[in-house]
Amino acid sequence: MFGIGIPELVLILIVGLIVFGPSKLPEVGRAVGKGLREFRKASNALSVAINAEEEPAPPAQPKRTPPSTVAAAATQTQTEATAASMVVAAEQAERQDAPPPYTPPTQESVRAELAKNMTDAATEKENTQKS
Repeated sequence: MFGIGIPELVLILIVGLIVFGPSKLPEVGRAVGKGLREFRKASNALSVAINAEEEPAPPAQPKRTPPSTVAAAATQTQTEATAASMVVAAEQAERQDAPPPYTPPTQESVRAELAKNMTDAATEKENTQKS
């Protein structure tokens, strides 16, 4: 398997017996066995997930509507368009009230903030010493 023969395996078992002692050796063996079992399960699950073929979705077929419902569909489309424009207007109003998006700090802004904090701390220290 790993090029380990019988003499090497006996040497490893003897070293394990000396290091862990006769009472702990079965517990260590169980723990190693459980670990190997979990590793095999995880690797098998990963290989199954990688090798699993995804079934392609069937192509969508367009709906055919009778001519009598075309007029009703046009009216419904107009209603949906009106509703959609109202939703867009509401979203734009929310965006105006929302805070601006996050912008990450630059080195210059961090340095300025640190300098401000240091001067504030120095001022506070002077005020406490005067009191």
